[in-house]
Amino acid sequence: MPASGVSAAAIAARLSDVGLPARVEEHDQYTSVEAEVPDSLSADLWREVLEVVAEADRFGLFATSLNGRTLWAVVHKAVPSTGDVGGPSHQR
Repeated sequence: MPASGVSAAAIAARLSDVGLPARVEEHDQYTSVEAEVPDSLSADLWREVLEVVAEADRFGLFATSLNGRTLWAVVHKAVPSTGDVGGPSHQR
């Protein structure tokens, strides 16, 4: 598992520990974490949740009147250095 996946899994585990079961998805350039947020989340729990997602590269809250609130976080995968972009066949 890439380092982004390990970091995202740790974020998901900590969110689950505070009562927000989270799901992790691998993408080409990042790993994402999403969790549904109940309306009744206390201020103390919000602070704890924000401390958790602050470890991600980006995070936010998607809220609609139809689907409720979804907390999301993204951990970017490493970008290859310029010398490695072409892969082994292009190295000198």
